[in-house]
Amino acid sequence: MLFVELALIRWTAANNIHLAYLTNFVLLASFLGIGVGFLRAHSSRALLGLAAVGLSALVAFVLAFPVSLMRLSGQHQLSAAFGLQPLPRWLSLGVIFTLTVAVMGGIAHTVARTFSLFRPLEAYRLDILGSLAGIAVFSALSFAQLPPIAWGLIAAITVAALLGRAIRWWHLAALATVVVLLAIESTAPNQHWSPYYKIIATPRRVDHSLQVSVNNVPHQTAYPIRTLRRLEPFYFFPYRHVNRHRLDNVLLVGAGTGNDVAIALFEGAKQIDAVEIDPQLQHLGQLYHRNHPYASPRVSVHINDGRAFLNQTRTQYDLILFALPDSLTLLPGQSSLRLENYLFTVEAMRSARAHLKTGGTFVMYNYYERFLLNRYAGTLKTVYGSSPCIELGSRLGGRRQAVLTASLTGQTPHCLAYWHGRKLAPATDDWPFPYLRSRTIPRFYLRWLAAIAIASLLVIRVAAGPLGRLAPNLDLAFMGGAFLLLETKNIVQFALLFGTTWFVNSLVFAGVLLSVLAAIEVASHLRLPPPIFLYGTLAAALAVAWAVPQESLLALSPVPRFLAATGIAFAPIFLANLIFSQRFRDAGSSTAAFGANLLGAMIGGILEYLALITGYRFLLVVVAALYGLAFLTGRGRLTHTTA
Repeated sequence: MLFVELALIRWTAANNIHLAYLTNFVLLASFLGIGVGFLRAHSSRALLGLAAVGLSALVAFVLAFPVSLMRLSGQHQLSAAFGLQPLPRWLSLGVIFTLTVAVMGGIAHTVARTFSLFRPLEAYRLDILGSLAGIAVFSALSFAQLPPIAWGLIAAITVAALLGRAIRWWHLAALATVVVLLAIESTAPNQHWSPYYKIIATPRRVDHSLQVSVNNVPHQTAYPIRTLRRLEPFYFFPYRHVNRHRLDNVLLVGAGTGNDVAIALFEGAKQIDAVEIDPQLQHLGQLYHRNHPYASPRVSVHINDGRAFLNQTRTQYDLILFALPDSLTLLPGQSSLRLENYLFTVEAMRSARAHLKTGGTFVMYNYYERFLLNRYAGTLKTVYGSSPCIELGSRLGGRRQAVLTASLTGQTPHCLAYWHGRKLAPATDDWPFPYLRSRTIPRFYLRWLAAIAIASLLVIRVAAGPLGRLAPNLDLAFMGGAFLLLETKNIVQFALLFGTTWFVNSLVFAGVLLSVLAAIEVASHLRLPPPIFLYGTLAAALAVAWAVPQESLLALSPVPRFLAATGIAFAPIFLANLIFSQRFRDAGSSTAAFGANLLGAMIGGILEYLALITGYRFLLVVVAALYGLAFLTGRGRLTHTTA
């Protein structure tokens, strides 16, 4: 169940850029489907066949009606297959949401029917062990950079095995359709699957370039140095302001396919640390860049998150360059609200400044909207104490090419113009949303979240009967919402402390599930304190998590930082699951209770958007409030039971 959920979240976003706006859209649909599947556990009709048919329909729909960004300005920027106009967004996302609910609901119904054969905590233990296996397998496939056919084969074989003797020809036809369609996609020419993206890399012999798109968005083009000087001269602007004879150490964040590395070598850099988060992009540059910059002995490649590298390295640099590390933001601003972009916060800029040698220079460039240019320039002014040098280039739709340069000496050498604009509040480690103009939830999100909430209520009413049936498990629903927010907060915190990489996220997911498993084992074998004591201890753990500032953990060396972060992050999760396990053990119907908990988690996924206003730290207050509501609504069952 979890393996299919993770695969759908990643695969649908790779083929439909509308999902770049709502990064937890498929997650919410999955929670709804799983919750409904559990609430319908009493149904004698098996629904796993529905999952097989629904999965084939979902795969066929997404591949038949993809949504791509074809041009970065003007009309008709989006396109579907064969250059046709895409379906309306409401229709495209509506079908994906509905089919995802059907797929996950069919799988969850089978899980729920098996769930009821065990005692509640034993069933919960098996569910967590299976979830750990799902994360491990999906992480291994990501690490191996295998294409979707591998994911589809595993899902199809597992569903067929679970159907067993009940399998029919239409089930086999549906599963075969999934495998065939994903095989066709996976063998498309010039296509690569990294741990993060679907990458289309097209070498061009005419100009010796490599054109790269990721997740159906034009991303970057690797050009020879001679072509870059003619077409993209801004790459050379930073070297107007540095002493070429003192470029002993250069740090490039967002090295990509190698343009910036090639130019730094050309300009005389003696040693370059090239940081790129995506191994496949770096590998493509190594293979295809005309100037072969990654073959130089002066270049050290680091496959890592840029902020994490700054936290880990002790090297001091003559030049630090943030080299187009956010090219995907050429989409409208909302596309990056959910990226936890810690590279552009004021704390990140201070970290970069701390790694500059005396007289060192910091540079960042990209295509910026006016408000974004003002935000970044104002952040640099705050960090360096004077306005950065600004050099403007060509326009691209509503954005403009700009190079911002700041020097430790105050005044940037050979600068013709300094920034004098409206200073905006900077992004921070607690509010890492530079592409949001102000602390607000855009109407776009509010409309979609309202639509999801209304549709969910209707689906639950139709599939599970009167909503009043959920009342006995209302406290479990509040626990589900609180737990998802707590998990979200931990993923965000670990991304800041250790990098926004797929590996870190997988470890956090696994850590959360291991904490849950530990709580189950404790609840199964030990006599727990009264629930009111556990709630009080949880409140204290949440207070500690609130009181300890994240920047204090960043100041620690890696091992103490990991130990401190793990203790602060996972103590509330462990305690919360002691409460849940104690309550769940005595549930009258384990499937109804678990279904209510999962539907509550869906509400937590909606509440996560409060971070756009409050920042992530405030989510701990929301978590505490939800657990308080769980305590109040479930106080009639707060009895001290033995294991």
